[in-house]
Amino acid sequence: MTPHRLRTARRGSGLGALLRDARNRFRDDVTAAKERDPAVRSTAEVVLAYPGLHALWLHRMAHRMWRKPGLRLAARVFSHLNRALTGIEIHPAAQLGKRVFIDHGMGVVIGETAEVGDDVLLYHGVTLGGRSMSRGKRHPTVGNGVVLGTGARILGPVTIGDGAQIGANAVVVKDVPAQAVVVGVPGRVRERPAEKYDEYADPAIYI
Repeated sequence: MTPHRLRTARRGSGLGALLRDARNRFRDDVTAAKERDPAVRSTAEVVLAYPGLHALWLHRMAHRMWRKPGLRLAARVFSHLNRALTGIEIHPAAQLGKRVFIDHGMGVVIGETAEVGDDVLLYHGVTLGGRSMSRGKRHPTVGNGVVLGTGARILGPVTIGDGAQIGANAVVVKDVPAQAVVVGVPGRVRERPAEKYDEYADPAIYI
C-alpha cells in the first residue's frame, strides 16, 4: 500500500471509530433516560424533547473543541449557545462520563474542573461549583452511580464516592463516602435503614 493510501485508510478508520463511538453514546444516553424517567412514552419523545440530553450532546462537541487550544474561544461560545438553548450551563472543560442523565435540567451548573463519573443522575438546579478564585482543581469529582437531588450544591474540590446520594437542596463542602446518603445544610451523612433500601421512596433525595 502506498503512503497516500495508508494515510487515507488510517483517516477512514479513525472516522469510523469516531462514528461508532458517537452512535453507542447516543444509544446509551437514550436508554439511560428511558430507564430513569417514568414519564417517558417513546424514544422520539426522549430525542426531541429532553433538554438534559441535548445539553450533553452539545457539551461533547464543545469539549472536543476545548481540547484543541486554538478552538477554546469557539468552545466557550458554543457552550454559551448550549446554555441559551437548554438552560444548562456546562463549562467545555468539564469531564462527563457515560450514561449521565440530567432530568429536567433547568439551572444546572457544572464548573470547569468538575469531573462526573458514569451513570450519574442529576436533577434540576444542581451546582458543581467552586469555593476558590485560584486556578487549578476547584470543582467536585463525582463518582459512578451518584444521584444529585434537586438544588443540591456541591462546592469545592471535594470527592463524592460511588453510589452516594445527595439530597435535595443539600450543600456539600466535604468529601462524601461511597454509598452514603447526605442531606441538609451543611450536608451531613444520614444512616440508611437496615432493611432493603428503596431509593425512590426517600423524598429528601429527589424533588
